[in-house]
Amino acid sequence: MTERAGMAQGSGQADIARDRRGGMRGSRFGLFLPFILLAVVAVLWSAGWFYLRDRAGREIDAWLTREAAAGRTWTCADRSITGYPFRLELRCASVALARADGGFTLGPFTALVQVYQPRHALFEAVGPFRTRQGDLAGEASWTSLRGSFHGAADGFVRASLAVDAPRVTVSGPSLDKPVEVAGEHLELHARPTPGRFDADGAVDTSLRFAKARSAQADALVGNADPADIALDATLTKAVVLRTGTLARELEIWREAEGRLELAGLNLAKGDRRLQAKGTLGLDEGHRIAGQLDLRAAGLEALVGGLVGQRYGADRGALVGALVGGLLGTVRTPGPDGAPAGGETPLKPLPPLRLGDGRIMLGPFTIPNVRLEPLY
Repeated sequence: MTERAGMAQGSGQADIARDRRGGMRGSRFGLFLPFILLAVVAVLWSAGWFYLRDRAGREIDAWLTREAAAGRTWTCADRSITGYPFRLELRCASVALARADGGFTLGPFTALVQVYQPRHALFEAVGPFRTRQGDLAGEASWTSLRGSFHGAADGFVRASLAVDAPRVTVSGPSLDKPVEVAGEHLELHARPTPGRFDADGAVDTSLRFAKARSAQADALVGNADPADIALDATLTKAVVLRTGTLARELEIWREAEGRLELAGLNLAKGDRRLQAKGTLGLDEGHRIAGQLDLRAAGLEALVGGLVGQRYGADRGALVGALVGGLLGTVRTPGPDGAPAGGETPLKPLPPLRLGDGRIMLGPFTIPNVRLEPLY
């Protein structure tokens, strides 16, 4: 009995030991299981990221090939796609476009998307930007240029561009001297026009240009104050525009009966202010055509001078003074009969009509000014 009891006790202890060893192995596996799963996820994520990077590279190459076949050669110098593990980041040491009517070059360029939000792209560029169109050459520089593009399956949701300290110079044999424009800050935003994008291809645009300066504008307006410019407009048939030559794209847009609808153009330069609303397009002669309704303050001398040029030196001075004086007598009263606000009220001007290559302010044709074809 004693021997049998000892054997049973020994067998029980052996079973307990085996159970303990099995439990220890199970507990150790459970301890390492999260790390094993994390390693599997990391491997799968890495494989997915490299797949997306290769796919992005192939799609870029395919687009470049299609553009080259259409006569537009794009160059992204020292192209690289990085950003592992959560981004796809395209870098170009420089960007260039060459086509039949000109092209442009741009300094270092970077664009990135998050792998979990591939339709929202951010980009930034370093200047200078140089372009040539026909006999005109342009150059732009800035301290910071950043933008974003939020795409959609059937187009885009919005696009934005912000530029600090922009400076633009345009020169060419057709200009008496280079035109220079500089400013403090520029912003441009675009979005599909609600209710009109699908049917009319319309895109709303909003531009703000703060503290703009130009010697040519100073001479025209008569003061050296910086200008603040605000433009809200709708571009119809915008979806027909691509990256072809300027003449081709503008002609396609004209044939599609595209229009630029100005909901509001506001310029303030010192005590000179101007507001404009209207619609512009292109006529069969490829010239700007349309009509703008104007309101202004502090521009009586400028308007009178432009109108007076039509009638020669003596009569022109008299007519110009008369027109300027008439504009100066117009008042826009506030609710109590006094001018609204603390500044000079805006006064309505005769409509500005552009047609057949001429510019007319009311019944008067502005002399010595002809609208040339854009292409």
